[in-house]
Amino acid sequence: MTEHHVVPIPKKRPSNKRLVLRLLFAVLVFFSACLISAGAFYVTRQITIQWSGSTGLLGPQIVKSSGTPVMNALGTPLPPLPGEGGEGSSIAATKLTPWDGAGRVTVLLLGLDYRDWEANQEASRSDTMIMLTLDPQSKTAGIMSIPRDLWVNIPGFEHARINTAYYLGDAYQLPGGGPALAVKTVEQFIGVPINYYAQIDFAAFVRFIDEIGGVQIDVPAPITIDLLGTGAKTKKKLKPGVQVLPGEWALAYARNRYTENGDFDRAARQQQVILGIRDQVLQVKILPKLISKAPALYEQLASGIRTNLTLDDVIRLALLAQSVPEESIKRGIINKDNVFFGETPDGQSILIPIPDDIQNLRDEIFATGGAIGPQLPGTPQEQMKAEAARLAVYDGSSDPNLGGRAVEYLRSLGANVTQTGAADRAYAGSTIVDHTGNPYVVKYLVELLHIAPGNIYVEFDPNSAVDVELYLGSDLARLNIVP
Repeated sequence: MTEHHVVPIPKKRPSNKRLVLRLLFAVLVFFSACLISAGAFYVTRQITIQWSGSTGLLGPQIVKSSGTPVMNALGTPLPPLPGEGGEGSSIAATKLTPWDGAGRVTVLLLGLDYRDWEANQEASRSDTMIMLTLDPQSKTAGIMSIPRDLWVNIPGFEHARINTAYYLGDAYQLPGGGPALAVKTVEQFIGVPINYYAQIDFAAFVRFIDEIGGVQIDVPAPITIDLLGTGAKTKKKLKPGVQVLPGEWALAYARNRYTENGDFDRAARQQQVILGIRDQVLQVKILPKLISKAPALYEQLASGIRTNLTLDDVIRLALLAQSVPEESIKRGIINKDNVFFGETPDGQSILIPIPDDIQNLRDEIFATGGAIGPQLPGTPQEQMKAEAARLAVYDGSSDPNLGGRAVEYLRSLGANVTQTGAADRAYAGSTIVDHTGNPYVVKYLVELLHIAPGNIYVEFDPNSAVDVELYLGSDLARLNIVP
């Protein structure tokens, strides 16, 4: 028997204001919820190859163009952009692709990081990034969650976690602010034009959930959530089973990242909450009711929405979303099967994308789109040779002859081996360290030498004498790969 729990939902007294933003928010949430139905599916693949696009593994530090020190979200000053000495940013304003009302339309949903607000940061990082798409012609739709720690190129700032794009856009007062730079970053990386953005803060989310009577969630396993309130954080334990959560509880459930798979589990819970919203809206036919009660939430929600959607756009999207059959809605998450785990030079955890895998996921959901980042033509070996990364080969195996044979073998394949020698210690498993971002060389070596994903490291050093270091381990001798 499935266990049911009902958490009391606080009563709210409606106000009497205009309906425009109230309707906007209602339809935004309804649109996003309609994109996730019972027929949705996760697209996952087991993969053990290294990065195979050329978005770049790592880039220079994030910097500001004016030369004025600005603090990042961790309190570290950011130096000026190389070659920029004057005031102001040289980054052009982001022009979102206009929607013609007939073709595919894509929306980027953004949620902000509550920890930045707690720390009194003037600008916040994005805590949630979800792409929603709808094709009126084929009557298909989809949703894709993007993890916050994904290491990508941020236009004008080189490489950083994708969630810092919003922060940088606001902190440096770039054209369009945080949303515009976040859109430009996601658009460039995923390869799909984005027509609209919608940033919804926690208070607006909570208020909407409470207005529709809570959201029903089937909690798969015990979980402890932290409620965000006006005072101290309050921890609550949720038991497995179906339960109706009020807004604050639903928010805490969706934001929790302290489970086995961290942010990947969190992305699944966020999509689960949106699905629950959809079910609730459809169950009580809440949308017409919300429109009729539109003035009641205006004061609370007006300051919690940041979007370039017009009221006409919102109405059109809502009508289109309702026309999509459940079996034509797809759902996906960029998860641990689509990335490698890495660290920045200062020890912060990052997710290094595998573009080929993410592109396949993207194509399953969006059907069309360009390559994720510019890619070199040819076979993997031809791509490796064209990249021409300076490769150092250090022997850390127990075989005294392996180093020389490996160097000769790699050079015969076209690898640009520029340094050789003994490793600083013995290595049980062969290991790669990429200093300057060389996806094709790294991928080729990983596949050729069967290097484990846990032995791939990113240590950015623009002054390194080599681009990639390869440490030969005893496993290579046992595998008998090198002739």
